Amino acid sequence: MVDVSVGGLRRQRAPRGSGDRLRHEILDAATELLLETGQARAVSIRSVAQRVGVTSPSIYLHFQDKNALLDAVCARYLGRLDSEMERAALGQSSTVDVLRAQGLAYVRFALQTPELYRLATMGELRSGSNVDMALDSSAFQHMCASVRTLMDEGMYRTDDPTTIALELWTAAHGVAALLIAKPHLPFGDVEAFADRVLGAVLCGHMVAGLVGSEVTSAQLVDWVVTRRSSGEQ
Repeated sequence: MVDVSVGGLRRQRAPRGSGDRLRHEILDAATELLLETGQARAVSIRSVAQRVGVTSPSIYLHFQDKNALLDAVCARYLGRLDSEMERAALGQSSTVDVLRAQGLAYVRFALQTPELYRLATMGELRSGSNVDMALDSSAFQHMCASVRTLMDEGMYRTDDPTTIALELWTAAHGVAALLIAKPHLPFGDVEAFADRVLGAVLCGHMVAGLVGSEVTSAQLVDWVVTRRSSGEQ
């Protein structure tokens, strides 16, 4: 389980003026405030400076403004998400299981850190920000690599791996966002619910590889009926 407590995120305070270490302290303080208040608007340059024990101008030496600070918090958060997804993929017996484990780790991490997740994936962030770069270079790229492997293995049809990875990412994000926004809905066991949704998307692409990507719903029904009639499982 990811340690998202304030204690788990706090670093030992560095001497003032310690450059990168102070920058990390600032990020830790902003993260703590987000976790404590559950609101991005509750985080200000002044409140972060007070938490770290420095003056506001010290914050501006590292971050242009509050938006830049929150961007950096989100980018670091997505880096940790990537680490969790990669850890979940270790030891899986097949590439399909790798993708499934990555998707479940994504949902799990989001549920453990809902405010940070909302800010990182649904906040009003600037185009070309560090958050965009984190998405482009870490967890999403690992998903793309898994999709490419499935294509090489013949499990998925040859197509644009980025498009398919984005569809899988959308499924994981949709599950996570709905579980966070509407926890009262009758999901049953949350982990099992997420696994069923992700499994349906993963298997759906396998079926598309068998019947063709342009197949209609009626044609797919006929295909299933024919297989059942012939005794195929």
